[in-house]
Amino acid sequence: MSQIEQPLRTGASLGFHAVPLYAAIALGRLLSGPDCMRDLPALQRGEVYAYLRRRLIGRVKAVSKSRNLFLDDLMMSALAVLLATMVRLGLDGQVAGPESFRFLLFTVPGFVLVCAAIFPLSPLYSRNWRHASVADLFGIVRVVCVASLVFVFCIFVARLFSVPRSVMVIQALILAPLMIALRLRPQYRAMLHLAPPLLTTPEEQGDKLPVLLIGTGDAADLYLCALQRDPTARYWPVGILDNGTAPEGFYLRGVPVLGSIGDFEAVVRDLDYRGARPRHLILTEGASGFAESGFEELINCADRLGMAISRPAPVLELRNPKSESRFELRPIELTDLLERPQAALDRDALRRMIECRRVLVTGAGGSIGSELSLQLAALGPSELVAIDHCEYNIYAIDLELGEKFPNLARKAYLCDVRDAARLLEIFDRHRPELVFHAAALKHVPMVELNPCEGVLTNVLGTMNVADATRRCGAKAMVQISTDKAVNATSIMGATKRLAELYCQALDLVSASAENPVRFMTVRFGNVLGSSGSLIPLFKRQLARGGPLTVTHPEMTRFFMTIREAVELTLQASAYGLEKQVGQGEIFVLDMGEPIKIIDMARRMIKLAGYVPDEDIKIDIVGCRPGEKLFEELFDDDERRVNSPVPGVLGAIPHPVPLSRLQRAFVQLRRHAKSGDLDGLVELLAQILPSYRRQSAKPPSLAMPTSAKPRGYQAAA
Repeated sequence: MSQIEQPLRTGASLGFHAVPLYAAIALGRLLSGPDCMRDLPALQRGEVYAYLRRRLIGRVKAVSKSRNLFLDDLMMSALAVLLATMVRLGLDGQVAGPESFRFLLFTVPGFVLVCAAIFPLSPLYSRNWRHASVADLFGIVRVVCVASLVFVFCIFVARLFSVPRSVMVIQALILAPLMIALRLRPQYRAMLHLAPPLLTTPEEQGDKLPVLLIGTGDAADLYLCALQRDPTARYWPVGILDNGTAPEGFYLRGVPVLGSIGDFEAVVRDLDYRGARPRHLILTEGASGFAESGFEELINCADRLGMAISRPAPVLELRNPKSESRFELRPIELTDLLERPQAALDRDALRRMIECRRVLVTGAGGSIGSELSLQLAALGPSELVAIDHCEYNIYAIDLELGEKFPNLARKAYLCDVRDAARLLEIFDRHRPELVFHAAALKHVPMVELNPCEGVLTNVLGTMNVADATRRCGAKAMVQISTDKAVNATSIMGATKRLAELYCQALDLVSASAENPVRFMTVRFGNVLGSSGSLIPLFKRQLARGGPLTVTHPEMTRFFMTIREAVELTLQASAYGLEKQVGQGEIFVLDMGEPIKIIDMARRMIKLAGYVPDEDIKIDIVGCRPGEKLFEELFDDDERRVNSPVPGVLGAIPHPVPLSRLQRAFVQLRRHAKSGDLDGLVELLAQILPSYRRQSAKPPSLAMPTSAKPRGYQAAA
């Protein structure tokens, strides 16, 4: 339906005695675009008049606030007619004299009056032109065309046939660029404000720190915009390097693009010759914006040239003019080196799973549990119950939830998952519909030194949570597992494997029940920044001046950020619950490529501005009890399957009957309570034929033949 036909149909419903109203509606759609007044067909006649009156009053108020811009537009309209007349007469070869310009006596004032009537009806003065878009600029062209057509109609009505018709076409082609130029003045002035960096001498810059930017995207534009608003900022942008999208000689807010990242060393030498050698390299692009090896090469070049690498403050701080830290450069985090394309998230499915449901999280104060609690709270549950055995952890997450989600109904409990009676009391009180089980002992060497505690928490604690979930009639329980459970060589891995098998057995048994409860397990590897992980350890060692300790030069691990791991965990859970996929399966997150620990240590040293093995040493200390050189994603007795969940793989373990597991868990409890370590290990080996506990002493640095990364080959 055309822009004219729609208002005519709307007017027809009001009666053809309202012809001026039809014209007003049609004019409004022509001036503001086809989306203007979309809701008019649903309004009655009186409502339409009130609606148009409100819009007209709003437009008039906007003009009064932008009266200078309105007057400039009228001046440009008069100038456009004069220039169009000169062009028209020049094309005809006529001599510009009084006779030739006689028609201007009524053409110029007449067109200015038409513009003075038409322009206020348009949204030209209701927009913030500092952030103009292409659609806004096309709006100017639309308004100019409407004003020109209205004036041509007036000429025909007044029978002023002496006016050359081509003048109105030419003036429209001139007026639109003039009005656009008026609105781009703020951006032009901002560019002039930052234009001098390479044109001025370092002495004129005072004590400002010269910096070189990487990337010409939105983040770079926002950072330069923040700099130009505050002349007291300490940083002086001397140039930009791009990934090939912007040509050399291009300017971003007055700062020149000096080349691509491949020209990095040549650009630095040239700036050094000019006396503007950059001290900082500011990355405004993530690692995924570079070629496969481009990010590493950039770090190595900056390291050789003695330049620190940083990131600007987060976007929200840059946008906030009151933020005192908006110009503070942030050190590169190791997550930047692991950045990769994220799996697509079905957020509608996540919200359907969580919204208006009672949710319970165990281990809610831990690294994964706290991120899980925050993401769950953002999805709108009717109630969130947080459980943790650490007083400070449960206090901290409850405080953060209260600050970020003040309207969320929540409850925090100090509770150990080993205490079955306490768990049942909490479950009976709140009747959770969804249970996320993140409570576990996860530190491999520590559990190896305390195997009985590992069994009591990871095995019997999981059994307590699963049994309470089943008893209260919840819809699903989701268990967080680890790649240490695959071909386990540690107590921690063996206990998590038993927890996986118990949830699988319950899932298979519950499938035939009248009201089935899903028991899902999500397995993934190391998460960056979690408590007890290597990154906090490396940071502490760097702060002391080194050395950084690495257990083995060939040690590799799968890594993922905590946020990504939790997002994929929720997505796998949503698909499993809503679409009933993965019955009796383990969801295995796609962790990407494994990374050598020693390579991560070297990168962290470089990011800190030091030279590996020279400024900061790396010590090889040998593997700790229970550690493997290569972690795996799939066990030898598992069948790998394709999963319909994006970013998630599937594994089907050989099931163990639930009755056998329950009998074995009774014996495990007896051995753990009595401290019978030999009986405990022997029973674990009976239940898990693949479990082979390593010697208590650290192995040699020679790679064992059993360290072949079977799971990784399968996952790749």
